[in-house]
Amino acid sequence: MSSIAYLSALELASKIRDKQISSVEITQHYIDRIEKYDDSINAVVVRTFEDALEKAAAADAALGAAKRGPGQSLGRLHGVPMTIKESYVMANTPTTWGIEGFRHNVAKSDGLTVQRFRGNGAHFLGKTNVPVELADFQSYNPIYGTTGNPFDTTKTPGGSSGGSAAALAAGFTGLEAGSDIGGSIRNPAHYCGVYGHKPTYGIVPMQGHELVANMPEADLAVCGPLARTAEDLELALNIMAGPADQQAVGWRLSLPASDKKNLRDFRVAIWPTDEMAPVTAEIADRATMVGETLSKLGATVSDLARPDIDLYRAQGNYHTLLNTVMSGAMDDDAVAAAQRNADQFDSSDNSMAAITARSLVLSHRDWMKSNAQREQLRHAWRAFFEEWDILICPQMATTAFPHDHRQMSERTLKVDNEEQDYLQQIFWAGMAVNAYLPSTVFPTGLSREGLPIGLQAISAPYRDYRTIEFTRLISREIGGFIRPEEMDGTT
Repeated sequence: MSSIAYLSALELASKIRDKQISSVEITQHYIDRIEKYDDSINAVVVRTFEDALEKAAAADAALGAAKRGPGQSLGRLHGVPMTIKESYVMANTPTTWGIEGFRHNVAKSDGLTVQRFRGNGAHFLGKTNVPVELADFQSYNPIYGTTGNPFDTTKTPGGSSGGSAAALAAGFTGLEAGSDIGGSIRNPAHYCGVYGHKPTYGIVPMQGHELVANMPEADLAVCGPLARTAEDLELALNIMAGPADQQAVGWRLSLPASDKKNLRDFRVAIWPTDEMAPVTAEIADRATMVGETLSKLGATVSDLARPDIDLYRAQGNYHTLLNTVMSGAMDDDAVAAAQRNADQFDSSDNSMAAITARSLVLSHRDWMKSNAQREQLRHAWRAFFEEWDILICPQMATTAFPHDHRQMSERTLKVDNEEQDYLQQIFWAGMAVNAYLPSTVFPTGLSREGLPIGLQAISAPYRDYRTIEFTRLISREIGGFIRPEEMDGTT
């Protein structure tokens, strides 16, 4: 049987409906690939194969009933197997976020996102790996171990949705869902050569993506899809987005469709690199190449257009608000230690180190000031997107880098032979996060070393389908997902 592992979710759903392949066949095909290849990658760390095959058989039976008469209504993903990030709640599986103390935190029922995918006909092969507390550009933890990149298992697949992107790149799944607060959907998409969408803040409920039920949704954090095609991203976002049950009593989400259908109609700003967070020449050149391609097609393109913001202050604001979210999980001892660290900095010190230290013990009054500053930044971005439709920029400073499990404070990243602070590259992810903007990472081909390079397409709030449509159109010109050589799809 020729490979079906790399078909899109939409293609799989179509073939299942047309009875060109059964749900059981594709489910077993994915299981066989996981059992053959995943020992070296370690992407699918929680496996629900028996349940998946049962659900696949039920999907095939329901399809047969539907073909004979009125039968059951078939969902848009009827019979399609998928995996999902370990941090989502799914019945009879652990949700640990890589934290040892939650090893036995097993859910009794499905969370909201899992329910929505099941309601559209999908079923689950298992859950994919994450870093501890979902807080790294790598994916390793004491419960499940380390996930490698399918293009080179000695290198990171990204984090925190590293297992998600690795599973897609390896041909283990038809679709995935991740989460993002510091690039956790987008940097794995970049490192693994797939598509990843960080939605506009607030349009996808975080309910069901949690360690403890019934907690308030965190500032900045979003849930969103990963896929091997832009079309699958759009479908998955359509399934995931919309108010949770309680909110649905009072409102409905109505995201506008893309207002652009041809690349020549887009107004695109290109931001290849920045002295605040330099990227490799190869990544910067790839952004320039996209701009040149668009210009040849008749699009309006500028490599000078930028939002009217102070970049250093904007980064400081993001770090402040991000760390206030992260500090919510700190115990009393950790808070006391953070306070002692913050006290070491003079009140006039506005270095990034001082900003980061103070943000972990920020008063509510000071948080309100930071939030007001953020609102001014959001206004500047909205003004920028009145003139421009899309901003193209890097997602990360380099291609996938070797596993590095030292303390994060000890890590650096080599960017064209220059040592850079490990967390400096969050500059690129943070822009869209702090301003609540939609951002879609799309593949642009491989580096000279054979590693994927992705770029971000960012747009105005609630213009999620515009960024996804742009990535669909540009992929027609420059190519889309490329299979890893070791995953040639023949088995």
